[in-house]
Amino acid sequence: MAIIENTISTGSAAFQGNRDGMLALIARMRALEERTRAASAAAKDRFHKRGQLLPRERVALVLDPGSPFLELSTLAGYMFDVADADKSVPGGGLVAGIGFVSGIRCMVSANDAGIDAGALQPYGLDKTLRVQELALENKLPYVQLVESAGANLLRYRVEDFVRGGNIFRNLARLSAAGLPVVTVTHGSSTAGGAYQTGLSDYIVMVRGRTRAFLAGPPLLKAATGEIATEEELGGAEMHTQISGLGDYLAEDDRDALRIARDIMAKLPWDRSWDRPAAEPAAFKPPRYDAEELLGIMPMDHKRPVDMRQAIARFIDDSDFAEFGANYGPATVCGHARIEGQAIGIITNNGPLDVPGANKATHFIQACCQSRTPILYMNNTTGYMVGRAYEEAGMIKHGSKMIQAVTSATVPQITLYCGASFGAGNYGMCGRGFHPRFCFSWPNAKTAVMGGEQAAETMAIVTEAAAARRGKPIEKEKLDAMKAQITGVFDSQMDVFSTSARVLDDGVIDPRDTRTVLAEVLTICREAEARSPQRMQFSVARP
Repeated sequence: MAIIENTISTGSAAFQGNRDGMLALIARMRALEERTRAASAAAKDRFHKRGQLLPRERVALVLDPGSPFLELSTLAGYMFDVADADKSVPGGGLVAGIGFVSGIRCMVSANDAGIDAGALQPYGLDKTLRVQELALENKLPYVQLVESAGANLLRYRVEDFVRGGNIFRNLARLSAAGLPVVTVTHGSSTAGGAYQTGLSDYIVMVRGRTRAFLAGPPLLKAATGEIATEEELGGAEMHTQISGLGDYLAEDDRDALRIARDIMAKLPWDRSWDRPAAEPAAFKPPRYDAEELLGIMPMDHKRPVDMRQAIARFIDDSDFAEFGANYGPATVCGHARIEGQAIGIITNNGPLDVPGANKATHFIQACCQSRTPILYMNNTTGYMVGRAYEEAGMIKHGSKMIQAVTSATVPQITLYCGASFGAGNYGMCGRGFHPRFCFSWPNAKTAVMGGEQAAETMAIVTEAAAARRGKPIEKEKLDAMKAQITGVFDSQMDVFSTSARVLDDGVIDPRDTRTVLAEVLTICREAEARSPQRMQFSVARP
């Protein structure tokens, strides 16, 4: 055993300052999530008056009671709908996450029709594409609860139309991969959105509420002069009796969700895949309180922290078998378990240097050999720079680490814990390297470099250019430029900016780290257990 010894003084001023800062960030995050729920719930009377359930009520009913639900990307689109921090409603117009439906672990996605009638919100497309990608990678059936006004034509952008085709391509890919796509169309599913319904394996429609057509009555009249009602064009009864688009006719939302659950219960989906026979070994909880994670990470990313202390508070028995501890010590690698499940961990106690990059490369390859998933805990300002490091081959060895990350054959999970700057973001499996899951702690910062470094770099370049021209630059102008650059960088590096852009799968409370990691490790393990040959039971719709 290699128990991590506690070095944290919970009574210190530094710990208390870190704790207060982290709690303030968590409170801000929760307030934004609650704002989204409240904005949707404000439509409750309107929904209930017409016999409908609110989107979150639908999600709650389709999921197994009391089962875990890992909600994803709750801050998507923050500050992109309106540029007012007090009025912006995050979430991208979509409720999405991983949970159990009739005992089967599924990806569940629901249009938040309580907000702007379910119209696609900024970054809603990116969020949709990401949850579909997660379903494909983790071999999860896809349950979607559809009611959407479609794209907001007042915000039309041709790139969104073109990229939006990936939604429909992914639905076809899910079905082709043997992953059932079950859709309940609660309301409108219009134009391109009609294919969201049509590209499903099982389709449930609600009498008097479902609308699915390529052109609604206004567009139909404008394009052809034909006049028809919504029910005639695309109502549930027409589609289940005449067109054949709908497979099941439900009387109301509750009945539709009952049918969806029944579909999942009756599918020839071997539940042993979700409950592998080889259960993880018995485990002990961490020796230190998860509550202490609040005070470990400094709010200033330039202050040092021993990441082993964070690791000790979410791994089994705080038992960490460190790999190559004396070589490249600023890069920490080692083996641990989380609720009995093996995991390799790579993290940073400083910038990545040549020995650290070499050690990480070797460790990644060793984890692939033993089929051990890898967790990257980002806390680095990047790879070391300077003449000595260039001569030592920093580019070459950093590139080898990046190649190892790219070529890894095991699930990789990324957790942004502190800074994640420059190429260090790439070497530590940043979002661009497609980790299986990617989460952030509320204090995390992601950028090509710190704002001060960017400003100082441009100031040096500007002064040198002015000197070559023989025209010295005014200090006031230089200071104004530096302030502007610092502001641009600082405004985009925190989690409220990066998660808004769906550059992670969500921000988590550090105290929930063990629970979240145990859940995603189980998801990854179940996906690995499913062979493609055993999944070819799904038949594409004719």
